[in-house]
Amino acid sequence: MGEVRVGIVDVDTTHAIEFTKRLNRINIGEGQWVEGARVVCFWAGSSAIRSDEEVKEFARVLREELGVRQVDDLKDMLDMIDAVMIESVDGSVHYERALPFIEAGIPTFIDKPFTCSFEQAKRLAELAEEKGVPLFTSSSLRYAVEVQELKARADEYGAVLGADAYSPAPYHERNPGLFHYGIHAVETLYALMGRGCRQVWCAWQEGAEVVIGIWADGRIGTVRGTRSGVHGYGFTAFCERKIIASSIDTRFIYRELLKRVVEMFQTGKPPLDIQESLEIVAFIEAAMRSMRCGGSPQPVIV
Repeated sequence: MGEVRVGIVDVDTTHAIEFTKRLNRINIGEGQWVEGARVVCFWAGSSAIRSDEEVKEFARVLREELGVRQVDDLKDMLDMIDAVMIESVDGSVHYERALPFIEAGIPTFIDKPFTCSFEQAKRLAELAEEKGVPLFTSSSLRYAVEVQELKARADEYGAVLGADAYSPAPYHERNPGLFHYGIHAVETLYALMGRGCRQVWCAWQEGAEVVIGIWADGRIGTVRGTRSGVHGYGFTAFCERKIIASSIDTRFIYRELLKRVVEMFQTGKPPLDIQESLEIVAFIEAAMRSMRCGGSPQPVIV
């Protein structure tokens, strides 16, 4: 199978540049390459989060430094690509951006957040199933080396009985609550715990928030999103036979995510059940409801 031709939609995030470097093997160390796909075109779009100047600069880098063709009309991409990556930093536009590609039968990766609305996320998932289109969404933190190592040693450590995860969580009205950046910690938590959260509580302050989730089997998981002081990424996993506390080294998270994205583009098989991604959206919506209700428990509605 030849290289998969990939199109990028929206360039208002450094992910558009960093992913292209790794897929096209330009201006990046050999240990960061991911083979099997190449970014052949992009559509810059507009952004409600980044300035016009920033978007134009990202587009310039893609065109002039990385040699990727820019198209003026999103529909022009349909006949040029085998797969698409929706890279809008603004999750509120992901539904409208992804829709024409799923309808056209094109394998689709949607960068975090999936959407900022459970109903929109559900519609995309249902359409992808109806059309038989591979659909995948994830934060790169889900595939951090430290998370994958813990899962690989499950026989040694035993099952994860509970976990705490943390990440920065600045907020933006276009990506409300944990959708904007705290989703990194939510994805880390779900990578460790899996699906099944039924209820959440949110303790919210200007400088941080903590969301407590109760899983259907009685396990407890927490997310801490920070907005002041030193920021970082990490987790503590409470396993049957060992407690693993680890910070996360972010140097390889893009590479590890792209490995899964390219594999889906090649095989047509998403690496993650879309139902887990839907539950993550529902988890964040429940946390926002709890915050607005002063921390009262809220169901995770899927």
